[in-house]
Amino acid sequence: MRQGDEGQRTIDVAFDVGPLAGRRTGIGAAVSALRSHLEHEPSIRLLPYLTSFRAPRNGEVRRLPLPAMVAHRLWAHTDRPRADRWLGGADVVHGTNYVVPPTVAPRIVSVYDCWFLAHESQAHPDVVRAGRVLLRSLEHGAVAHASSHATAAALLEHSPRANVRVVHLGALPLPPPSPTCPIAELDARPYVLAVATLERRKNLPRLVDAFAEVADTVPDVRLVIAGGDGDDRSGVDAAIDRLPPAIAARVLLTGYVDDEVRSWLLHHANVLAYPSLDEGFGFPLLDAMQVDLPIVASDAGSIPEVAGAAGLLSAPDDVAALAANLIRALTDDQVRSSLVAAGRHQLEQFTWAASMAGMTALYRSLADPYLEDLR
Repeated sequence: MRQGDEGQRTIDVAFDVGPLAGRRTGIGAAVSALRSHLEHEPSIRLLPYLTSFRAPRNGEVRRLPLPAMVAHRLWAHTDRPRADRWLGGADVVHGTNYVVPPTVAPRIVSVYDCWFLAHESQAHPDVVRAGRVLLRSLEHGAVAHASSHATAAALLEHSPRANVRVVHLGALPLPPPSPTCPIAELDARPYVLAVATLERRKNLPRLVDAFAEVADTVPDVRLVIAGGDGDDRSGVDAAIDRLPPAIAARVLLTGYVDDEVRSWLLHHANVLAYPSLDEGFGFPLLDAMQVDLPIVASDAGSIPEVAGAAGLLSAPDDVAALAANLIRALTDDQVRSSLVAAGRHQLEQFTWAASMAGMTALYRSLADPYLEDLR
């Protein structure tokens, strides 16, 4: 802790940069944006740290001296080893990805969704272990930062006494789209776009089922699913195999796409489909709003909270309603205009300025009493 330019105490925040390593996920994008904006907050000084031995680090990043797998096994049952000696006297410790190490200092842990807590049998063992560390840390005084009210409510179902604070995230800026069509099959063709890893939570087989009716109604429309393989690739493939061959040929799985191609897909799509079984926030919804793209989605998790009136929503298991909403968004100009206008308004509710105000206030609410106690 040091004095800021205006006499206000500057808070030293140990900040987990682990999600920035490797292929960038939605959480990685959130943590990257959060870090970038916090670095411009004059009352905050970030002290980046890692718990992973595999992630690369530069000289400014502290690394806890034990592998994450070992640390998580220990922290699921005990407060040892504490991380204070490696975190440089932080006033607050912020675990940005479900896990925060035991410390004497106040702790915050970011939680983006709770799907894995409710569906342990479908989660990787490492994720299950991280969930146990999360719940124990909440039982022992860590404060949860939830990215939506829906996530906060879901977390309280698993940890009823948890201290949960909601601070929404902001929209992520889209890079300029690729100057030319990166996928020849889509050149000058209408398409429904889903941006999602092929995992069960994304509910993509039902989207494929719904597309059968959409394709019968809207000539030449394609369905594009942009995302890497996950635990439901076989389910998606089976749903495509159930389609008549002529319609199955109009479904395109792109695999993982980089940001430039994703931006092109968003800028040229006719509708964003987001039929998830659960979401903790939903960056693709804000991506769509940035490019005036109508949204058709489920009403699960945080989606109603983030989409607002910018989306046509239905129950995640209602294939007929999903198909009907897709057809309306593709064919009804009045509906499309209404969704686009609502999206422009809704986007104004999710700014990084508001996120920074919320996070700074959260850090200070924990650090100030702690620092007073140290006096």
